[in-house]
Amino acid sequence: MKGEPKKNKKRLTRDKYKFRNFHLNFKIPPASMDITYQINLIPRASQIISLYDSSGINRPTRDPARIEKMYENSNLVISAWDGERLVGIARSLTDFCYCCYLSDLAVRQEYKIQGIGKKLIALTQEQIGKQTTLLLLSAPAAMDYYPKAGFEKIPNGFIIHRLE
Repeated sequence: MKGEPKKNKKRLTRDKYKFRNFHLNFKIPPASMDITYQINLIPRASQIISLYDSSGINRPTRDPARIEKMYENSNLVISAWDGERLVGIARSLTDFCYCCYLSDLAVRQEYKIQGIGKKLIALTQEQIGKQTTLLLLSAPAAMDYYPKAGFEKIPNGFIIHRLE
């Protein structure tokens, strides 16, 4: 008929194209999730360890006592929750007037790329105020993330590594 597109008479078969089956190794959270944020609510060590193991951050997760001590001696902790589930955390040491060291920033793998890490950073900045510098040491795998989150890469730093 006039005006109708011509039908392609050549049929494509499954054999002509190779299809690959692939599986994702993580669960996608529901689209309607409501993430809430808490300031200075310290999660249980088991919740933190589960989050760290999921996020890929390298921390002493086989030593719950050490994880507890890390949090007992931190003075700014901001956590992200999906209901009762800990999905993100920012742990800092700060004087609230000059310098803040963001020691840990972790987001559960299946919750990444949803802005949770950036929100944790923004809430940290809100708590420490505009006169306080926020700094961190990045894992090699996260070097590309931090400039996207507003950090500037700096060349003038030094470190003495821990012995244990």
